[in-house]
Amino acid sequence: MARQPLSLKARAVGLLSRREHSRAELQRKLAPHAEDPASLETLLNELEQGGWLSQQRFIESLVHRRAPQLGTRRVLHELRQHGLPEDALTDVARNLHRTELERAREVWAKRFGAPPADTKEYARQYRYMASRGFAPGTLRQILAGQGTIPQEDDAPFDDSP
Repeated sequence: MARQPLSLKARAVGLLSRREHSRAELQRKLAPHAEDPASLETLLNELEQGGWLSQQRFIESLVHRRAPQLGTRRVLHELRQHGLPEDALTDVARNLHRTELERAREVWAKRFGAPPADTKEYARQYRYMASRGFAPGTLRQILAGQGTIPQEDDAPFDDSP
């Protein structure tokens, strides 16, 4: 006996039961299965009103998963890729910035654990940490005290990618 195709709502609930999704992400995943864009918009609105789809829960989920390994810039970049509005990211950016030094120290300690011995090693550690989205000022603080560190001023807070 052939299985009946899942309804659009059943697909959406199935995706949301596995993990939180942003509205844009869910819309992208469901679009191939929707008969028309209007029905998909209506469904997404119903899911938001019913509490199945939550922008705030998605933000918290992504931050919880990614912040322990990544810097503020990289986490915010991922959130922006999911189509979240800038006003929803203001508090998140502030909170991530507050904890960035601590998070960066943990990532650095797990990966390296020893201060750079020379300029080449400093550059390697710096590149590794920078590629994970940690701010230059944070990296200089972590790698400080080795005599090979360039002394540059850093903007107090810039969350742009």
